[in-house]
Amino acid sequence: MKTVLLLEDLPESQLLLCEVIQTAFPGARVRSESEVAGAMKIIKQFQFDLALIDLSLPDGDGTKVIEAMAARFPKCTIVVATIFDDDEHLFPALRAGAQGYLLKDQTTEQLVKQLRGIVEGHPPLSPSVARRLLEHFREEKPAATTTEVIADEADLTPREREVLVQLTRGISIADIGGVMNISRHTVNDHVKNIYRKLNISSRAEATLRAKGMGLV
Repeated sequence: MKTVLLLEDLPESQLLLCEVIQTAFPGARVRSESEVAGAMKIIKQFQFDLALIDLSLPDGDGTKVIEAMAARFPKCTIVVATIFDDDEHLFPALRAGAQGYLLKDQTTEQLVKQLRGIVEGHPPLSPSVARRLLEHFREEKPAATTTEVIADEADLTPREREVLVQLTRGISIADIGGVMNISRHTVNDHVKNIYRKLNISSRAEATLRAKGMGLV
């Protein structure tokens, strides 16, 4: 991670998250902004590999920045860093394109560990958020029938189902290619098809859908 956007309005939280980023990715260049307007302006001028975005800001909702960055930088890893763990903040952020969701009340060591996991393909999710996601999908689809599961599964080719299983193991795209003896570009194509067919946008959602389909 060479260039990082940090969107956080509280000075003490900015310092903490800068320390977390520099520890997780030594040498990374961090550009800090405290408002939505400033972030929207800077992403038109610079490209980013990683973004840590707060949701509640003085001039608006950080979800707007997530949407803009997801459209402008499809390879950028976008992670929410917030104090909110409720559905009203979590799911709009994920739908907007966030690939991770970290709670700032964790220790510096925990945050560093979760960010470092990005390199190995692990979605950066605070444990309580991961549990909330699992609970949400269990509540949302308590009566999912075998027919529904088969329909989901039937939409994917056998190769795509195999890639989906590998995604749930948290390994990188390159490592999936090595396991399946195919190029990383082919893996990327399969991942795009899986996300499109299952209407998902993150590895965390892929894991949940794979579990719901009985693949893992």
